[in-house]
Amino acid sequence: MPTATKRTKAAEALYDREKDYSVEEAVGILKKLPGAKFDESVDMSLRLGVDPKHADQMVRGAIVLPHGIGKAVRVAVFAKGEKDKEARDAGADVVGAEDLVEKIQGGWMEFDSTVATPDLMGQVGRLGKVLGPRGLMPNPKLGTVTFDVARAVREVKAGKVEFRVDKAGNVHVPVGKKSFAEENLVANTLALLEAIVRAKPSAAKGQYLRSVTMSSTMGPGIHVDVQRVANLFKKAQ
Repeated sequence: MPTATKRTKAAEALYDREKDYSVEEAVGILKKLPGAKFDESVDMSLRLGVDPKHADQMVRGAIVLPHGIGKAVRVAVFAKGEKDKEARDAGADVVGAEDLVEKIQGGWMEFDSTVATPDLMGQVGRLGKVLGPRGLMPNPKLGTVTFDVARAVREVKAGKVEFRVDKAGNVHVPVGKKSFAEENLVANTLALLEAIVRAKPSAAKGQYLRSVTMSSTMGPGIHVDVQRVANLFKKAQ
């Protein structure tokens, strides 16, 4: 039988794994958990009452977290002419058109997010098999296919995160770093939860939020009370 480590014992002394906590309580516990030698990411994992096999039950969206995610995001922009300059002035890490498409086709992937102007989507579409599986394909519904490239780049740099339900009905999204102030982690978490509640498909029946869990990179999962969350954002549904 495996023996619990000192870290595990210390963590288990701080919370009850069978109990559901409010967002504020969960963040408070997470902040007190034994730390790693690096600044751990804080993630939200949700199980939703939807069937992603049906197009009308897909849950997908994006939100600019009020306090960012504590990570420098590298943005690649597909634009040319005046929009090329706008993207660079807004802080894009790399900008290009056909040359950027060819560079990525050649295996270059040193970026975390993409933005494209609508007129270049015909060329960017050739990268579907490369960018699609990685969740990096520009998408008009997420605001990353737009002629307002400056705004799109600034939003991504400011901490815009995308969420998408997987085949099993789960969503995994970062909400910050463990070093964040407690109130900032709470604000980011509540903003994300509200966005996901608002994204509930009209075709989804029954309980929408099945489970919500918060965790740091090296820490255990802390269960959040889904009924409290549902009540908190009842008007958003």
